[in-house]
Amino acid sequence: MDWLSDVLTAIRSGQPHAARTRAQAPWGVRFPPDDAAGCHVVLQGTCWVIPPSGPPLALSVGDVVFVPRVTGYALVDRPGSPEIEFRPRPDDDTSRLDQVNIHGEGATTTLLCAAYYFDRDRSHPLLDDLPEIVLLPAEVGRHASLRAVVELLGNELADPQAGTTTILSSLIDMLLLLILRAWLNEQAATTGTGWATALNDPATKAALRAIHSHPERQWTVDQLADLAGLSRATFAKRFSTLAGRPPLAYLTWWRMTIAARLLRDGDAPLRTIAMRTGYTSEFAFAKAFKREYGQAPGQYRRHLTG
Repeated sequence: MDWLSDVLTAIRSGQPHAARTRAQAPWGVRFPPDDAAGCHVVLQGTCWVIPPSGPPLALSVGDVVFVPRVTGYALVDRPGSPEIEFRPRPDDDTSRLDQVNIHGEGATTTLLCAAYYFDRDRSHPLLDDLPEIVLLPAEVGRHASLRAVVELLGNELADPQAGTTTILSSLIDMLLLLILRAWLNEQAATTGTGWATALNDPATKAALRAIHSHPERQWTVDQLADLAGLSRATFAKRFSTLAGRPPLAYLTWWRMTIAARLLRDGDAPLRTIAMRTGYTSEFAFAKAFKREYGQAPGQYRRHLTG
């Protein structure tokens, strides 16, 4: 069970968007508040990211920036340059592949940009743990897989060919996973709490693996503690500290997240969804779902598809 992929699959919505941006100074692109998380890689030249709060950050070739919660930010050739607004169109398949050109008379900066759409109503605490700007500076010998994907994405965007649309979707997904993996690995070595630590803690990871592999099972804290190799009290405290909620509360939250995805993306009967998420009856499932979402499962599905 690939826990990180599992989470991203469940909370993703819409299609990813990719663009290769070539900008000549002076230039600036503002990304307004949106449901999209943004990723930018400098392929040529230099620029600055203006975060929602805090001072501007200088970027150079190879630097990777991920903005998980879009509250409004900008990319500029230098602070103070004029800005144009950019808003991806998640409902338009053609928008997954763009070439953006901003003409000027100064130095040229080339960027690889990607946008990811998440269900903000079910944002996983992993994403909530991320800072408003994730910066992975280019360093020789580090993040080799991430650099390889960036190169492949840049090539596809620069020279689209047969199959590019499908290739882009896979590469954009890989880019996000590799960014999160790199950040999580770096944070795990410096912090003692949060999801970066949870994903590298053997006991917590064992419980998460069990919950994500078999959400339909009637897990107890004792059973999860046994898998973690800890006493019940020690496990419950460690899991709650690292994951941000008690084990069974996380289990329920994850079941409801799966249920929402199944209602949104398919036409499986409610009884089938109930069984897949650990409920012995459609009535029990509907009651739990309404408690979580404020509406019955059928109403939720009709609202999304209607």
